[in-house]
Amino acid sequence: QVQLVESGGGLVQAGGSLRLSCTASGRTFSSRAMGWFRQAPGKERDIVAAITWSGGLTYYTDSVKGRFTISRDNAKNTVYLQMNSLRREDTAVYYCACRSEDGAVVVPTTARGYDYWGQGTQVTVSS
Repeated sequence: QVQLVESGGGLVQAGGSLRLSCTASGRTFSSRAMGWFRQAPGKERDIVAAITWSGGLTYYTDSVKGRFTISRDNAKNTVYLQMNSLRREDTAVYYCACRSEDGAVVVPTTARGYDYWGQGTQVTVSS
């Protein structure tokens, strides 16, 4: 079992920045791919970014490329999402997710590819 706890959400003005953190329990965090997803009201949960266990491969959805950065610190069992130049359309609940497969060299880009989820953290961007 892996438990994930997100933090760092909040209210920010358009153009501002936030850094989300997701801390995982368990010793196997360092061998697993992680992802950040978001879900706006009335919409599906969509991927934002993902990272392999080593950090050697990352994925970003087109709308956040150049603005968001995913990273991880395996010594701290934590994955981060640095969000810059935030826009109103980034408003959503953000979830981190963990794939159960150890050592995967690819990152799943759909929710079905992940097995453990955090409770979510709200990000609201005002104009």
